[in-house]
Amino acid sequence: MNETTKLSRREQILQALAQMLEVNPGQRITTAALAKEVGVSEAALYRHFPSKARMFEGLIGFIEETVFTRVNMITSSDSPAIRQCEQILTLVLAFVERNPGMARILTADALAGETDRLRGRVNQFFERLETQIKQVLREAEPKEGLRTETTVGITANLMIAVVEGRIRQFVRSEFQRRPTENWQDQWPRLSVGLFRNAE
Repeated sequence: MNETTKLSRREQILQALAQMLEVNPGQRITTAALAKEVGVSEAALYRHFPSKARMFEGLIGFIEETVFTRVNMITSSDSPAIRQCEQILTLVLAFVERNPGMARILTADALAGETDRLRGRVNQFFERLETQIKQVLREAEPKEGLRTETTVGITANLMIAVVEGRIRQFVRSEFQRRPTENWQDQWPRLSVGLFRNAE
């Protein structure tokens, strides 16, 4: 019973932090303000998380688990490689659109003044995403006879750069410019330039 209460309080703290990141764009979140939002003392916050960095790590862990669980489902499907790439990129854009506070973490906007380790975790997230796309592209040639116009590495990096740029626009516009806005029109134009026999 005590463990369940503890777990739900941890989740409540993380949800409150994510919400505060969303409603206070551009502002740093203090533990005092977070404690007030949750309705507990600062000391109570530290009973669940030893530091604010650990709270951010909890949110990054949530992002990783949510996104990569779905990425694994996409890459294990029988969909063509171009479709898998589109689904992975769209997944990330739709995720941050639904979770604006997480967008601030993925651009490191919310991590200013925090430990380097947190920015390292965000870098690892995008590197892992890029690696997943490279894998899809490498398997496309033997499976589908599909080749990229340039190297697999350059192609995957360009896709990630586009997604990161759209997330950055979302944060910079204070969540007014949606990451998925015009994406359905942009992806076909982008994919035509990336693949030799893209449809």
